[in-house]
Amino acid sequence: MQRLLIVEDEPALRRALTINLKARHYEVEAVATGAGALKAAAALSPDLAIIDLGLPDIDGVDVIAGLRGWSTVPIIVLSARDSQSQKVRALDAGADDYVTKPFGMDELVARVRAALRRADTHDLPGEPVVTTSAFTLDLAAKRARRGDVEVRLTPTEWHLVEALLRRPGTLVSGAQLLAEVWGPGYEKETNYLRVYFAQLRRKLEDEPSHPKHFITEPGVGYRFEP
Repeated sequence: MQRLLIVEDEPALRRALTINLKARHYEVEAVATGAGALKAAAALSPDLAIIDLGLPDIDGVDVIAGLRGWSTVPIIVLSARDSQSQKVRALDAGADDYVTKPFGMDELVARVRAALRRADTHDLPGEPVVTTSAFTLDLAAKRARRGDVEVRLTPTEWHLVEALLRRPGTLVSGAQLLAEVWGPGYEKETNYLRVYFAQLRRKLEDEPSHPKHFITEPGVGYRFEP
């Protein structure tokens, strides 16, 4: 049974999320504060976290950043903050998806399933190790290194990397990447790709502003150059 961590300070919503997700056969731990979230994540090692941004003690973005310091657990943001800048800020901190309140429970559950699928480390057994002049990627073990330093990639970052590395040198459209990584209905969320590829370049490229491996073709798509 997969374990979900819910971080939501509104009691009625926290209870509704717990009941609905348990009914769908997930194990659920629900907390009301950012401090409680960090403590529970360390103790329970959840398979996925659902985090509200408007927490009473620590801003949800800071909770995400705190988790990303040591964990690659998939994170879905649940928030009434619906501006693009807030979404980009949360994604840039390490969130994998963003659901705006009010929302439908079926939609949230679909997002949970998609995020858990992306994080499944058994999807690509036996994939080769890819080595470039800047970094090494072990797709089977989900390990990235720059020289002797291990680099942490989030599940969504790994999914993007895998989508491109399966087609080396091939231009993949932004709409295709969005549909493959986030699912149908996301084909127009191009800001997701800008944020995530900027993160990947910062983590992996020698010169993020002049990338050699994760290449953007403006208005068209992305490609990986070995």
